[in-house]
Parts: sequence; C-alpha cells; structure tokens
Amino acid sequence: MAGFASMLWLGLTAAVAANQRRLVFNPTVEREVQSPRSSGHRTRPVVLRAADGTRLCGWLMTPKIPGPHPAVVYFGGRSEEVSWVVRDAGKLFPDMAVLAVNYRGYGESHGDPAEIHMVEDGCMLFDWMASRAHVDARRIAVVGRSLGSGVAVQVAKERPVHSVVLVTPYDSILAIAKRKFRVMPIEYMLRHRFESIKYAPALKAPTYVLRAASDDVVPHSHTDQLVAKLAQLCGDDIVPESDHMNIPYLEGTQNRIAAFLRSQFGKPLAEAAAAGSPGADALPASAASSAPIPAPLIASVAIDGAPAPLLPVPADPIVVPAIGVGPALAVLAAPLSSELPLVHK
Repeated sequence: MAGFASMLWLGLTAAVAANQRRLVFNPTVEREVQSPRSSGHRTRPVVLRAADGTRLCGWLMTPKIPGPHPAVVYFGGRSEEVSWVVRDAGKLFPDMAVLAVNYRGYGESHGDPAEIHMVEDGCMLFDWMASRAHVDARRIAVVGRSLGSGVAVQVAKERPVHSVVLVTPYDSILAIAKRKFRVMPIEYMLRHRFESIKYAPALKAPTYVLRAASDDVVPHSHTDQLVAKLAQLCGDDIVPESDHMNIPYLEGTQNRIAAFLRSQFGKPLAEAAAAGSPGADALPASAASSAPIPAPLIASVAIDGAPAPLLPVPADPIVVPAIGVGPALAVLAAPLSSELPLVHK
C-alpha cells in the first residue's frame, strides 16, 4: 500500500511539473469582443515585435483631442483576451491613451506564455508608449488584473511608472500553488513564480489595490501579504458584489480605477515625485534619443478592424524613438503621423 501511495505521489508530482505552464496560463485565442472600438478614443489595432521577433497583437487607443496625454498600459489575467478593454476604455481610462496587447499565445499574439517573456514584453510596451508623440512619458500608469498584477508589479519595478492599479493581486503564484498542492514540493517544480511580494517594497509609484468581495481564486489572505509590503499604497478597496471573474466589468470597479488615475495624473509632477512617482528626471535616457529601424521591418496594420494595404517601403530607414530594448525590436504599428488614416467611430 505504501509503495502504491509513493508511486501515485510521484506520478502526480511528475504530472504537475510537466503541465505547469497549463496550470499557470490558460491562453484564450478567441476575441471577447469581435470588433472592438472605444467610444471615447480613436482605436487602432497594432502589431509589435518583441526583442526575439515574436509578434504581439493588441490595440492602441488615443483620445480624440490632441495630446500629449497621460497613458495606461494594461496587463490581463490568466484566461483573459484583452479586446474587452477597448470596448470599456471610454469608462475605464477617460482622456488617457491606452495600450492593451495580448500576451504571447493569447488572442492573435504568437509564441508561448512565460513569466520572463511577459515581463520583458511588458517593459517593451511601456517603452513603446513612452516614445509616442501623443503620450506624456512622465505620466504612464500600469494596470494589472489577477495574473497581470504580477506583470504590472515587475514592470513598475523596472520602469519609471507614474502610478499602479492592481486588481485582485496576489503575493506570489508560488504561494498560491503551495496552498493548492500542499503535499508536493512545488517550490522545486514551479518555474513561473510571479513573486510580487519580493518586488513590492521597491515600487516607488502610488499603488491602488482592488479586491473582489468574493474571491475563490486569490484569497484575501494572499492579497493581505502583498499589501503589507507595498511601499506606496494609496488605497485598498473591496468592490461590492464582485467575484474574481466579473470584477473588471463592473461599473463600481471601472469608476474607481478611472477616479484614481485621474486623481494621480492631475497632480503636479513635483507633488507626484514627492509622493514617490517619477518626475521628469526619471525618464529613461532612451526616450529622448532615436534609432533607425530598417524599412523592411515596417508592416501594415488594420485600422478599426478593416484591412489596410501594405505601406510603401521607403528607400531610407525610418527613424523612430529608441525605446531601450535593443535593435532587435521592430515596431510594426504605423506611426500616428502616418498618412494611413485613422477611422473615427
């Protein structure tokens, strides 16, 4: 009997080790919203290339009034395809530029999800937004939901983020996994740990936490551990009548996020810097420089879901702002100043 139990334990341990990617990530390929458009923004699909050449697909939303504007980079949850963010951006992020890109393996993005890639890609997305002419690079927030809260925390540690919103965040995926697989040596098996609690004390940006009233995925005790370590906690609210799945869609959640970001973005930079947010001196050096990207790496995108013709390839390299992630990055989204028209809703 003991031998059978040992074999069963070994078998379960091997199964968990072999399938941990599926346990941590659950990529959703189908769009949640088939033709996403924001009522308060110009909406354009974008395709970006990560440093290793992987294609990442998502949407860029810009206010209809000329900028520069404060901006948001959004990171979704374990099973989340981010097209819904486009639909709700008018309420969630009013008067802000917004970038919502699917992780590798999610939506139309290529590749396979992994913690290291999510964080690297997240830093690239922040840098790309900071290089946009319509964005105030000193006022870029990161918003992360569930699994994406771990991405947002690590990006905020690596980049001069203005403010942070964490929706149903956790201390670490490792801690949650250890709670679920109590009898297994999970700490020796799990590669994608998302240990936000390790990075929380280093965050300099004002941070707002939102919890679900009922959460059977991230128990409040795991959020408590993270909150206790956040260096610049500005708020910790429970959204009434919410659970782990419906919380981002609720009006109460969206109103709270919009109010927090408006409040933070509305503060003078000197005041924000005193509170812990980066000011003008904290901008990446790369934001003020430029580097050539060979023209063949520029490709076409669709505008508001409609097919667009291939852009003409100029003879000389196109110069775009350097974003500090190395020459391997190829930006496939046409610049906002391009002759390719934006389609208004």
